[in-house]
Amino acid sequence: MKIFAFKVILLLVVSISLTGCAQGSSAKKSDVVSLITPQELNEKLGNILLIDVRTPQEFAQGHIDNAKLIDYMQADFMNKMSKLDTSKELYIYCRSGNRSGKAARKLEAMGFPKIYDLKGGILNWNQNKMKVIK
Repeated sequence: MKIFAFKVILLLVVSISLTGCAQGSSAKKSDVVSLITPQELNEKLGNILLIDVRTPQEFAQGHIDNAKLIDYMQADFMNKMSKLDTSKELYIYCRSGNRSGKAARKLEAMGFPKIYDLKGGILNWNQNKMKVIK
């Protein structure tokens, strides 16, 4: 019985070790995608490529000045994004950061030199009392 228990414990230790190593080696940190704070984005506003990936209804409730709406949930999202100037840095946001994070990972392969994702989305933007357009 002691040998069986020892083998089970040994198997668990080896499994945990291998799982930890696999996650560490496959989790590649992107050099292209970075999170940006509301304050940092606010300083950059002007002549930047700023994309709101929310729905038209969410966009109408308030958006960041000069943001272009391209709804992540639509089937033609990637097609519309492919029409943008990929030589420019891209700034994206959504409601909370979930959709824009997914979008950023998809868009990384398109060739944008840098993609900035608004940390916490427009919810965080609003909490920091930044200006929105309605």
